[in-house]
Amino acid sequence: MEKKPSFAQKYPALNDILSFLLFVGAVALGTFVLNSFVFQSYNVVGGSMENTFQNGDRVIVNRFAVTKAHFNEQEYIPERGQVIVFANGGTEGIGTMSCEAQKNIADQYIIKRVIAFPGERVMVEDGVLTVFNDEHPEGFHPDDETRKSDNDGPKAFTSGKVNIIVPAGELFVSGDNREGSNSLDSRSGLGTIPFCRVVGPVTLRIFPFNTVRKF
Repeated sequence: MEKKPSFAQKYPALNDILSFLLFVGAVALGTFVLNSFVFQSYNVVGGSMENTFQNGDRVIVNRFAVTKAHFNEQEYIPERGQVIVFANGGTEGIGTMSCEAQKNIADQYIIKRVIAFPGERVMVEDGVLTVFNDEHPEGFHPDDETRKSDNDGPKAFTSGKVNIIVPAGELFVSGDNREGSNSLDSRSGLGTIPFCRVVGPVTLRIFPFNTVRKF
Protein backbone atom coordinates (compact mmCIF):
# COMPACT_ATOMS: atom_id res chain seq x y z
CA MET A 1 0.00 0.00 0.00
CA GLU A 2 1.44 3.32 -1.05
CA LYS A 3 2.21 5.66 1.85
CA LYS A 4 0.52 9.05 1.70
CA PRO A 5 2.89 12.02 1.45
CA SER A 6 3.27 14.09 4.59
CA PHE A 7 2.19 17.71 4.86
CA ALA A 8 5.81 18.82 4.48
CA GLN A 9 6.17 16.76 1.32
CA LYS A 10 2.90 18.02 -0.18
CA TYR A 11 3.46 21.67 0.68
CA PRO A 12 7.21 22.23 1.06
CA ALA A 13 7.04 26.02 0.58
CA LEU A 14 4.27 26.40 3.17
CA ASN A 15 6.11 24.10 5.54
CA ASP A 16 9.23 26.25 5.24
CA ILE A 17 7.22 29.39 6.02
CA LEU A 18 5.58 27.81 9.07
CA SER A 19 8.95 26.53 10.30
CA PHE A 20 10.44 30.00 9.92
CA LEU A 21 7.54 31.64 11.77
CA LEU A 22 7.85 29.07 14.56
CA PHE A 23 11.57 29.81 14.81
CA VAL A 24 10.96 33.58 14.96
CA GLY A 25 8.29 33.10 17.62
CA ALA A 26 10.59 30.92 19.71
CA VAL A 27 13.40 33.47 19.46
CA ALA A 28 11.03 36.32 20.41
CA LEU A 29 9.68 34.36 23.38
CA GLY A 30 13.17 33.40 24.51
CA THR A 31 14.34 37.01 24.25
CA PHE A 32 11.35 38.22 26.26
CA VAL A 33 11.97 35.65 29.01
CA LEU A 34 15.70 36.45 29.17
CA ASN A 35 15.11 40.21 29.29
CA SER A 36 12.34 39.96 31.87
CA PHE A 37 13.77 37.37 34.23
CA VAL A 38 17.48 36.76 33.56
CA PHE A 39 19.33 39.85 32.34
CA GLN A 40 18.84 43.23 30.71
CA SER A 41 21.21 45.68 29.08
CA TYR A 42 21.31 49.44 29.58
CA ASN A 43 23.28 52.40 28.29
CA VAL A 44 24.94 54.66 30.84
CA VAL A 45 23.87 58.25 30.23
CA GLY A 46 25.81 61.15 31.75
CA GLY A 47 28.86 61.32 33.98
CA SER A 48 27.41 60.66 37.46
CA MET A 49 29.22 57.30 37.74
CA GLU A 50 32.66 58.44 36.58
CA ASN A 51 35.24 57.12 36.83
CA THR A 52 33.74 53.64 37.16
CA PHE A 53 31.41 54.10 34.17
CA GLN A 54 31.57 56.61 31.36
CA ASN A 55 28.79 58.16 29.30
CA GLY A 56 27.84 55.66 26.59
CA ASP A 57 29.01 52.51 28.40
CA ARG A 58 26.77 49.48 27.84
CA VAL A 59 26.15 47.30 30.89
CA ILE A 60 24.40 44.01 31.67
CA VAL A 61 22.12 43.87 34.74
CA ASN A 62 21.48 40.60 36.54
CA ARG A 63 17.69 40.24 36.64
CA PHE A 64 17.87 36.63 37.85
CA ALA A 65 18.85 37.71 41.37
CA VAL A 66 15.66 39.77 41.63
CA THR A 67 13.53 37.08 39.96
CA LYS A 68 14.82 34.45 42.39
CA ALA A 69 14.05 36.62 45.43
CA HIS A 70 10.54 37.41 44.20
CA PHE A 71 9.92 33.72 43.38
CA ASN A 72 10.69 32.99 47.04
CA GLU A 73 8.29 35.81 48.02
CA GLN A 74 11.17 37.91 49.35
CA GLU A 75 12.34 41.44 48.63
CA TYR A 76 15.59 41.61 46.69
CA ILE A 77 18.26 43.38 48.75
CA PRO A 78 21.53 44.20 46.96
CA GLU A 79 24.92 44.22 48.67
CA ARG A 80 26.60 47.34 49.94
CA GLY A 81 28.93 48.74 47.32
CA GLN A 82 27.14 47.11 44.40
CA VAL A 83 26.19 49.24 41.43
CA ILE A 84 22.49 48.82 40.71
CA VAL A 85 19.95 49.97 38.15
CA PHE A 86 16.55 51.05 39.46
CA ALA A 87 13.35 52.65 38.24
CA ASN A 88 13.29 56.42 38.55
CA GLY A 89 10.55 57.69 40.87
CA GLY A 90 11.31 61.34 40.24
CA THR A 91 9.54 61.72 36.89
CA GLU A 92 6.19 63.50 36.93
CA GLY A 93 3.40 61.05 37.69
CA ILE A 94 5.63 58.04 38.18
CA GLY A 95 5.81 58.37 41.96
CA THR A 96 2.12 57.51 42.30
CA MET A 97 2.49 54.24 40.36
CA SER A 98 3.23 50.82 41.78
CA CYS A 99 6.87 49.73 41.73
CA GLU A 100 6.19 47.16 39.01
CA ALA A 101 4.49 49.79 36.85
CA GLN A 102 7.47 52.10 37.32
CA LYS A 103 9.85 49.39 36.11
CA ASN A 104 7.91 49.03 32.88
CA ILE A 105 8.32 52.65 31.79
CA ALA A 106 11.03 52.82 29.13
CA ASP A 107 14.01 55.15 29.57
CA GLN A 108 13.23 55.85 33.23
CA TYR A 109 16.14 54.02 34.83
CA ILE A 110 19.07 55.23 36.92
CA ILE A 111 22.43 53.68 37.78
CA LYS A 112 23.99 54.33 41.22
CA ARG A 113 26.02 52.63 43.95
CA VAL A 114 24.46 51.16 47.12
CA ILE A 115 25.72 53.01 50.19
CA ALA A 116 23.45 52.22 53.15
CA PHE A 117 20.46 50.16 54.33
CA PRO A 118 17.35 50.71 56.47
CA GLY A 119 18.07 51.99 59.97
CA GLU A 120 21.62 53.09 59.14
CA ARG A 121 22.67 56.69 59.53
CA VAL A 122 24.47 58.39 56.66
CA MET A 123 26.51 61.54 57.12
CA VAL A 124 28.35 63.67 54.60
CA GLU A 125 30.59 66.30 56.10
CA ASP A 126 33.81 67.98 54.95
CA GLY A 127 33.78 65.95 51.75
CA VAL A 128 33.64 62.57 53.51
CA LEU A 129 30.74 60.06 53.43
CA THR A 130 30.30 58.02 56.64
CA VAL A 131 27.81 55.28 57.58
CA PHE A 132 26.85 54.43 61.17
CA ASN A 133 25.16 51.20 62.27
CA ASP A 134 25.12 48.68 65.13
CA GLU A 135 28.33 47.03 63.92
CA HIS A 136 30.10 50.34 63.50
CA PRO A 137 28.71 52.79 66.07
CA GLU A 138 31.71 55.04 65.47
CA GLY A 139 31.08 54.99 61.73
CA PHE A 140 32.91 53.62 58.71
CA HIS A 141 33.63 54.73 55.16
CA PRO A 142 32.03 52.38 52.58
CA ASP A 143 34.10 53.93 49.81
CA ASP A 144 37.21 52.32 51.30
CA GLU A 145 35.95 48.94 50.06
CA THR A 146 34.79 50.02 46.62
CA ARG A 147 37.45 52.50 45.52
CA LYS A 148 39.97 50.43 43.55
CA SER A 149 42.04 53.41 42.45
CA ASP A 150 41.77 57.08 41.58
CA ASN A 151 40.33 55.97 38.23
CA ASP A 152 38.06 53.15 39.39
CA GLY A 153 35.31 53.51 41.97
CA PRO A 154 33.91 56.46 43.92
CA LYS A 155 35.87 59.69 43.67
CA ALA A 156 37.53 60.84 46.87
CA PHE A 157 35.46 63.98 47.52
CA THR A 158 31.73 63.91 48.31
CA SER A 159 29.93 67.24 48.16
CA GLY A 160 27.05 68.28 50.35
CA LYS A 161 26.02 68.11 53.99
CA VAL A 162 23.87 65.10 54.88
CA ASN A 163 22.62 63.60 58.14
CA ILE A 164 19.88 61.04 57.47
CA ILE A 165 18.61 57.72 58.81
CA VAL A 166 17.60 55.44 55.95
CA PRO A 167 13.86 54.59 56.16
CA ALA A 168 12.56 51.02 56.37
CA GLY A 169 12.43 49.20 53.04
CA GLU A 170 14.70 51.69 51.28
CA LEU A 171 18.30 52.20 50.17
CA PHE A 172 20.66 55.16 50.23
CA VAL A 173 22.42 55.33 46.87
CA SER A 174 24.99 57.64 45.34
CA GLY A 175 26.86 58.17 42.12
CA ASP A 176 30.63 57.82 42.07
CA ASN A 177 31.15 61.35 40.77
CA ARG A 178 29.87 63.30 43.79
CA GLU A 179 31.56 66.65 43.54
CA GLY A 180 29.20 69.57 43.04
CA SER A 181 26.04 68.65 41.14
CA ASN A 182 27.57 65.86 39.05
CA SER A 183 25.29 63.21 40.57
CA LEU A 184 21.65 63.52 41.56
CA ASP A 185 21.25 60.83 44.21
CA SER A 186 20.09 60.17 47.79
CA ARG A 187 22.17 63.10 49.04
CA SER A 188 19.90 65.47 47.16
CA GLY A 189 16.64 65.51 45.22
CA LEU A 190 16.50 61.81 44.35
CA GLY A 191 15.94 60.66 47.93
CA THR A 192 16.22 57.10 49.19
CA ILE A 193 15.12 54.25 46.90
CA PRO A 194 12.50 51.58 47.79
CA PHE A 195 13.73 48.02 47.38
CA CYS A 196 10.89 47.29 44.97
CA ARG A 197 12.28 49.72 42.39
CA VAL A 198 15.55 47.81 42.01
CA VAL A 199 15.92 46.20 38.58
CA GLY A 200 19.14 44.41 39.53
CA PRO A 201 22.90 44.73 40.08
CA VAL A 202 25.29 45.53 37.25
CA THR A 203 27.40 42.45 36.56
CA LEU A 204 29.17 43.18 33.28
CA ARG A 205 30.26 46.04 31.04
CA ILE A 206 30.12 44.91 27.40
CA PHE A 207 30.93 48.18 25.61
CA PRO A 208 33.33 49.78 24.78
CA PHE A 209 34.98 46.50 23.87
CA ASN A 210 38.37 47.58 25.22
CA THR A 211 36.87 48.10 28.70
CA VAL A 212 34.83 44.89 29.04
CA ARG A 213 34.85 43.70 32.67
CA LYS A 214 32.85 41.99 35.39
CA PHE A 215 31.56 43.74 38.52
